[in-house]
Amino acid sequence: MKRSLIALALAAILPLSAQADDKLSYTYVEADYINVDGDADGFGVRGSVEFGQSNFYGFGGYNVVEIDNTNIDVDSFDLGLGYAHNLSDRMDLLAEIAYLNSDVDGFGDVDGYRASVGLRGSFTDNFEGLIKANYVDGDDFDGDFTGTLGAQYKFSQTWGMVGEVEIGDGGETYLVGLRASF
Repeated sequence: MKRSLIALALAAILPLSAQADDKLSYTYVEADYINVDGDADGFGVRGSVEFGQSNFYGFGGYNVVEIDNTNIDVDSFDLGLGYAHNLSDRMDLLAEIAYLNSDVDGFGDVDGYRASVGLRGSFTDNFEGLIKANYVDGDDFDGDFTGTLGAQYKFSQTWGMVGEVEIGDGGETYLVGLRASF
């Protein structure tokens, strides 16, 4: 029975590594539509740049959402550093840390940080998946564990459509965007 399970696990992993001929790209720019709990929506931009062959990358994003039925905008940005450890040609283990800032019209700003670990992988030449566990904390709010689930469908080597959902006690955030990878 154990041999059958091991053989089945190896057979499931084999297509992920056998199709691979290049590593995942961590250099991209992206434009997004964002919806927060169905109560706020807006737009944002994100990007990432890989630092040579070091497996380190820097990332950041900026978005503006408007709370429904109000004139209150929330401007947010994040800036961080990540490391991608290659588990195979098509699967990376991620570790990230980021500084977060949100400015709410009329209420001031809130600073915090996020630490994340997760997996990012290519299932086919055109389809990638992402799963992360996050911890978000700051001086002005209590810490929260969240989970992020994402996917990218690549139309070409450069262009792709991305989607993500982040779920935690503080609510749910949905994102759909267009990415250019380099």
